[in-house]
Amino acid sequence: MKKFLFLFTTVFIISSTLSCSITKKATLINLESGEKVMAIFKDNSGVLLQGHIKIHNPESGEIFVDKRNAIHYENMSISLAESLANQGQGMIYSMNFGNGGTSVDPTGIITYLSPNSTGTNASLYNQTYTKVIDDNSINNTDPTRNKIETRHVSGTNYTDIVATCLLDYGEPSGQDALDNATSSSSLYVFDELGLVSYATSGTGRLLTHVIFHPVQKSLNRLIQIDYTVRVQSLTGFNEA
Repeated sequence: MKKFLFLFTTVFIISSTLSCSITKKATLINLESGEKVMAIFKDNSGVLLQGHIKIHNPESGEIFVDKRNAIHYENMSISLAESLANQGQGMIYSMNFGNGGTSVDPTGIITYLSPNSTGTNASLYNQTYTKVIDDNSINNTDPTRNKIETRHVSGTNYTDIVATCLLDYGEPSGQDALDNATSSSSLYVFDELGLVSYATSGTGRLLTHVIFHPVQKSLNRLIQIDYTVRVQSLTGFNEA
């Protein structure tokens, strides 16, 4: 009876553009003659990410912003790999707010800066507030209304990550009483925000960044942010 040794190896690569290449090698070795038979298979796939943000008042129903956002593909590829490898970091942790994304001239014309979506150290232009939305974190003070969910329809190749953040009446501390600020540079007149990953040390990475017209958070109103990131798998298989 002939004896054979079967070897199987897999190399899994996620690029900064979120394309995915899986190379599989199968080797059959005849232990008597040493003859080798090798087959190589490549599974070329990609991950399409799309983001959408809705900023609204959940009580009045008023919608302030409803638009798509920019994905930071390099940082997202790092976070996906860290999460899949169970490294204890990389997951979405906080929503950061800032007021450096636009400028308004005396006539009211708004100039929008480009989102920061390159470089691993990318950040908001001028961060003024942050809130933990990871509902598994002890640092989340209201996990019922500040949370992260996943939604998937069976049989489809996409899953939505829905991050919800509520700025209650009393937050942030130090905000104006009424939403009548005359300057867009006021501390809590937001015009940019982003999702940031968790890091075991230092600061997390900016995963998304969106720029929008200035929206003031004041004591007289609630503001809720519904941030959806759709993760869609694009797959293809071929023999090398």
